[in-house]
Amino acid sequence: MGGNLSKYAPIFLVLALSGILFLLRNIHTLERWNCQSVSSLYQLRTSISSVLKPGTGPFLALDHNQTFCLHLGQEPSSEEAHEERYLLDALAWPGANRPVEPVRKSSDPAHSFFVIQPPPPPGSGSGSGGQLGTWRVGGKLEVLVHMQDFLGQPKRHGGDFLLARIRSPELGAGVSGRVVDRRDGLYAVELPLLWAGPAQVEVTLVHSAEAVGVLRRLREERPDRVYFKSLFRSGFLSETTVCNLCLPTGAKQAALCNYTDARTGEPWYCYKPRLLDCDTRVNHAKGGYKKNLLTTTESLLFSTFTIKAPVQAIGMDNITILPAAKGLSLMHRDVAKFVPSGYYYQGSWRPLSAMPPMQQFNDSSAITQCLSGKLFYMFGDSTVRQWFEYLNAFVPELKEFNLYSPKNVGPYMAVDSVNNILLSYRCHGPPIRFSTVSSSELRYVANELDGLPGGPDTIVAISIWSHFSTFPLEVYLRRLRHIRRAVARLLDRAPGTLVVVRTANPQQLDPEVSLYNSDWFSVQLDAVLRAMFRGLQGVVLLDAWDMTLAHPTQPHLLHPAPDIVKNMIDLILSHVCPASQEKKS
Repeated sequence: MGGNLSKYAPIFLVLALSGILFLLRNIHTLERWNCQSVSSLYQLRTSISSVLKPGTGPFLALDHNQTFCLHLGQEPSSEEAHEERYLLDALAWPGANRPVEPVRKSSDPAHSFFVIQPPPPPGSGSGSGGQLGTWRVGGKLEVLVHMQDFLGQPKRHGGDFLLARIRSPELGAGVSGRVVDRRDGLYAVELPLLWAGPAQVEVTLVHSAEAVGVLRRLREERPDRVYFKSLFRSGFLSETTVCNLCLPTGAKQAALCNYTDARTGEPWYCYKPRLLDCDTRVNHAKGGYKKNLLTTTESLLFSTFTIKAPVQAIGMDNITILPAAKGLSLMHRDVAKFVPSGYYYQGSWRPLSAMPPMQQFNDSSAITQCLSGKLFYMFGDSTVRQWFEYLNAFVPELKEFNLYSPKNVGPYMAVDSVNNILLSYRCHGPPIRFSTVSSSELRYVANELDGLPGGPDTIVAISIWSHFSTFPLEVYLRRLRHIRRAVARLLDRAPGTLVVVRTANPQQLDPEVSLYNSDWFSVQLDAVLRAMFRGLQGVVLLDAWDMTLAHPTQPHLLHPAPDIVKNMIDLILSHVCPASQEKKS
């Protein structure tokens, strides 16, 4: 008899657990239970669920077959929709639809090489001047890159992501180059010659074409690979749920809390807590990173030997640049059709675009004098927070008022009451990967801009890019569209306002970071941002990409080194306090 009972014990256990789950699922109807009892039983139910579903964590229960919603929020106008289609077509990556090939046929930086092309003969209009075999300031250097696979065979298609620069550490000089994909395994690099003296050429393979194909798939199919969470609390009850721009719904998923912004239409959702209302949300935070996103074969494309790996030269990799030929300007437009935004010389950034003369603000008194009577608002991610931190640390008269603001999150404010200077920083709205942000502090940049009076004494800095790297480009386009509208409204009602928009920048990569924050994601976001703000009067585009890539000694970092930040601040202050106006006064 005992043997028969033990035979049915598992069935009784399952029935008992099912009964408990059924009871606990309906505990919210038992109004006479106090909050403490409900909380305890809910924790019991969560524990039982975890036992019955091994291997699933509280933030990883998303269906891998989910779909991602692109067309949420306010619909673009017909003109904006046309702009979006044009931009997406222009950013289509070469070879994106190629079939998957064995890893051994992928691009190998160790087998690949580049060759410096000889300068054109004198009198060709090239700007080389002088005798054959020399390069001069105002001309250009041409390099041809030959990509080969791991078998040492030439690649026959394009799609590799390469970066190039020419630098002279001894002169504190450097400038980025333009890489042109010939789509046959060869890449033409054009480098402007902007200083006299030694210069070394560097070509870097960021990702092979095959790795780019994997990154493109992840961006389109797995935008949830960075996931977010929110804490909900009421009395003794608390629960944390997954949040994102779009979440799957259905029989296996809970209902959604809709936090779409009423003014911009920017979407944001969280799974609804089982026992709490949507208006009990306390905060927002990064949940974590999804793992095991790649197949074994795909993982081989992301090794420390193939990510941001140098491509070696065959022959020389350095040249000597002679002074400019007589009558040739620094940047001969017929010679160097590619004109970067600037270059470094003696450690200082020298813009090539039309702007007030670049100045050096090397002491705090010069910064104080320039910012006297100014309101400096900074909105966005941590790369613009660097500017707040730099100024706050460098100018002793500024006193920070930081009442209970979480470190690295903000919001921050610093004031110099004697010279009437105010600095402020506030992070942009979700998606934002900061540790924990209070729900009440989640603000969209467009809405914040609409709340500013603006005017000649107002400086606005915007940096918004890194936290969008895991999403399809349409998501970033939509966010920038709202910001651009708000910038246009601000400049329309207060034409004297200075608006500075910071571009993306390259950073240090490893196999894991590449899947979430690769420079390939960043360079495409960068292209979108430039296109969206190009030609908007009153907006200064600060080229963080070139200022990071061109630096002759500093590594690529998500948060650029202090001397790069100093050059960025010097550039901004050169617009705030133009040297030409000071001389006139």
